[in-house]
Amino acid sequence: MTTPARTDLLRPRHAHAHARVTNIELFFDLVFVFAVTQLSHTLLAHLGVRTAVETALLFLAVWWVWIYTTWCTNWLDPDRSVVRLLMFVLMLLGLLLACSLPHAFDREGPLFVTCYVAMQVGRTLFMVWAFGPAHPELRRNFQRVAVWLVLSAACWVAGTVWEGNVRLALWALAVAIEYFSVAVGFWVPGLGQSSTRDWNIEGAHLAERCSLFIMIALGESIVVMGTTAAAHPATWASVTAFAVAFIGSAAMWWIYFHRGYEKGTRQIESADDPGRIGRLAYTYLHIPIVAGIIVGAVADELVLAHPDGHIDAPFIATTLGGTALFLLGNLGFKAVLWRRWPLSHLVGLGLLALAAFFATAMSPLGLAAVAMVVLVVVAAWETLSLRGAVG
Repeated sequence: MTTPARTDLLRPRHAHAHARVTNIELFFDLVFVFAVTQLSHTLLAHLGVRTAVETALLFLAVWWVWIYTTWCTNWLDPDRSVVRLLMFVLMLLGLLLACSLPHAFDREGPLFVTCYVAMQVGRTLFMVWAFGPAHPELRRNFQRVAVWLVLSAACWVAGTVWEGNVRLALWALAVAIEYFSVAVGFWVPGLGQSSTRDWNIEGAHLAERCSLFIMIALGESIVVMGTTAAAHPATWASVTAFAVAFIGSAAMWWIYFHRGYEKGTRQIESADDPGRIGRLAYTYLHIPIVAGIIVGAVADELVLAHPDGHIDAPFIATTLGGTALFLLGNLGFKAVLWRRWPLSHLVGLGLLALAAFFATAMSPLGLAAVAMVVLVVVAAWETLSLRGAVG
């Protein structure tokens, strides 16, 4: 028997209006402002290949727990008290998870895994209960999701027993299981496979939620600029570096929000299969966009601290690599929406590759300025080329 209370846990759907982003969802996102800060500071503290790999794995986990929650709140009604309580519990666990990030690969591994697994599995079981018999397709979908998350949880937990390369390998396997499960429609023997057409999401709501995560990441870069600049004397070089960092962040905002966000909202809102676009364009292709902003924030902090210092491989990798990740993510995102590859983004990636050959001959400020100019060129090119375009 389906109870009214259980049915009421789902968002009401309206034919000519998309679901609004609620205050509790914005409150939930504040946890991830802290998580993004923790990730960038972790990478900055020990720049190197090993730290980069570990931080990348932790970022994939943070993104996955956020995007899964976003998909769930696309169906759930956050105005219901029990849903709000769920969000508060997830916030508490998420805050503890964010606190554990800098030392997740040593002493805080058990705390990180406990919070992560509790968020992923607990929220999924809640969804199975929330849908109930009234929505058998979606309920079965989350039953499949639960099976995959329990499988990955075994790898997460096993990784806490060891440290070093074994932990890294087991956690990488856990992340691979979770990301692969979406690609295969959460296929489980006896339970079948989910279809993206079964994921009757509110597309515009998902697009707005993902854009807010982009704002979180950009906000981290602004915080980095302010705190780092305030901690150093105001010299000509430092003020110039500040301007370069700000213009670069503004260009990133322009590249994503000027046309990409609006086009994505309209595209997913009118799509026959919004679940397919949500899976590819927002669940997967936003990963390099956000990662590029985070890595770029690390580069901003480095150049603000030492604009005239010695240039080295980590600085080159963060400055050019962060910008390249951002452009690559936007390239794929817009290719899905526009069904063509934006030439401006391809040229931008080519310019970054060219800059890499001359990077060692530049100062940190000079290389940061080159990356900023590339972003500005891409933003201006795309704006001029799409002027007057419809849709």
